[in-house]
Parts: sequence; C-alpha cells; structure tokens
Amino acid sequence: MAYLQTLSKSFPGWIFFCCCCCLPLLLTSSLPLKGASTASTAHHTCRLRKIHFQQPYIRNRTYTLAKMVHALDKDTDNRLIGQQLYVNIKENNRCYLMKRVVEIVVKDVLLTEVKNQYPYVEEVAQFLASLTSELSRCKFSGNRAHIERNLEQMKNKMEQLGKNGKTKAIGELDLLFDYMENACTDIPKKGGNKEKN
Repeated sequence: MAYLQTLSKSFPGWIFFCCCCCLPLLLTSSLPLKGASTASTAHHTCRLRKIHFQQPYIRNRTYTLAKMVHALDKDTDNRLIGQQLYVNIKENNRCYLMKRVVEIVVKDVLLTEVKNQYPYVEEVAQFLASLTSELSRCKFSGNRAHIERNLEQMKNKMEQLGKNGKTKAIGELDLLFDYMENACTDIPKKGGNKEKN
C-alpha cells in the first residue's frame, strides 16, 4: 500500500521528466525518415575510411609484393586492373565493382598455391578481405549487366593467360590498391559516366 502511495505521489514528476527530457531526445534522434531513398543508404555502405589506405605498413607490403612479382611478368600487352573495368559503369557503382574485383583476386589468386611462393601474400589477402567484408552491404544501382560483363572479361583474360594470369594479378596489386582507394573513399561526382542501356 505504501508503495502505491509513493508511486502515485511521484507519478506527476515522472510525466514532467519524460516530457522535458525524453521527448526532445526522441524527436531529434537520427532515425531514417519513412520512405527515405535507399540510394543514400547504398551510397553510405559503399564507402571506406581513407585511414584504411594510409597505413604505411600494409601499403608498403602491398606495393613491395606487387613490384617483386611484376618483375616476373613477361606479358606487357595485357592489363587486368585498369580503366577498361570502368567501361559503361556509373561512377557511383565503381566501389561495388572494385569490391567484386578484390573478391575475385583474393579468392582466385592470393588464396591459392601462390600464397606459399611469395612473401606478404597472406597479409595482403587478409587486408583486402577485411575491406570487402566492410563493404559487404555495398550494392550496385541501375544496370548490373555491364558490371558482370566487365568482371567476366577480366576473369577470362586472367584464365587465358594461364599461370601468368595469377602473376599479372599479383603484379598489379598496387593498381588494385589505388583503384579501390579512389573508388571507395572519394565521393562520386554527380553526372559522372553514365551506363548505356
């Protein structure tokens, strides 16, 4: 009984507290607006912090490995990582595309038998895998066909080159590092390259 009397006496105080303190917090919270565009969410999930790429240790490991293996690459006519990946790709889809390229290079190149042939391969593979993991919610927008076509062309070229395809992919890890940094840390400009339907 005493408990109910205490509660009833303090009840107006609780109402005052809730109205003055809790209500403003609820009203100013950063909940997504109903019907808010998923494009802005997708854009947000396709971003990496610049700090990932500014770590001297992993940058040096990646560039050293690329330079060492690039010297073994006798094919100077072909390139796996380059502007050809961006043909018909909107700028806001480039991070998603590079995420997919990195996934392919990690799975089909770095985590194969080559990890025992060169130093730093596992460290670089772990770093790249951590980036793709952070981008796991990054999705494409618009036409996916161009993205798939460009990825398929890259994979086909790597297969056609046989063993040298893996050598070339490792020798271009510095390019992959730079492309990933540019695509996923810079904010895409409005009105960039448009996909053709």
